[in-house]
Amino acid sequence: MKPIETIMRTAPVIPVLVIEDVVYARPIAEALVAGGLRVLEVTLRTAAGLEAIAEMKKVPGAIVGAGTVVNVAGLRAAIDAGSEFIVSPGLTDNLGAAAVESGIPFLPGVANAGDIMRGMDLGLEHFKFFPAEASGGLPALKSLIGPFYNCKFCPTGGIRQDNAADWLAVPEILCVGGSWLVAKGTPDVAAIEAAARAATALAR
Repeated sequence: MKPIETIMRTAPVIPVLVIEDVVYARPIAEALVAGGLRVLEVTLRTAAGLEAIAEMKKVPGAIVGAGTVVNVAGLRAAIDAGSEFIVSPGLTDNLGAAAVESGIPFLPGVANAGDIMRGMDLGLEHFKFFPAEASGGLPALKSLIGPFYNCKFCPTGGIRQDNAADWLAVPEILCVGGSWLVAKGTPDVAAIEAAARAATALAR
C-alpha cells in the first residue's frame, strides 16, 4: 500500500483545519486525536499555519500534514515545517512534479477527468475530489470512478457529519475531508472531541 493510501485509511474523516492562533493548535490536535481522528490537515490559509503544524506534531499519535498548498514554494515551506503529507486544492504540472520528486505523500485536488489524467501522468492514483458538492457531488464522482476505477479519492467541500456516510459507502472513497469538526474562535475541546468521536464512528 502506498504511504498516502495508508494515511487515507487511518480514519474515515480528515479534519480540515484553519488555525488562526497557534496557541490553539495543540489543544485542537489533542481533542481530535482523543476522539479517534489522528490525521490532521492544517491549511496554509493563515499566518499561523506552518507553526501550527509544528505544534500539532508534538501530540502523540497525530499525523499532521499541510493543506491548501498551491505552489512549489508552499510545498517546500510545508515540508520544512515537518508536514507528513501534502494536500492541494488543485494540480499543476510544476507542483505535481515537485511533490512527486520530494517523495512526500501527496493528495492533489481534482474536479474532472482531465485533472485525474494529469495526475496519472505523474504516477499518482490518489486524489482529493474538490470542491466535492460544487463539482457535482456524489453522482459526479461516481461517474469519474467508472473510467478511473484504479484511483482512490478523498472528497472535500460540502461534506458534513450527516452526509459523510453516503460518500464513504463507495469503495473507492477511502475517507472524506471535513471542516465541520472545529468551530471558529476559542476551541471548545470537549465539543471537538465529541465531534471527532462521531466522525470516527462513521461506517466505511
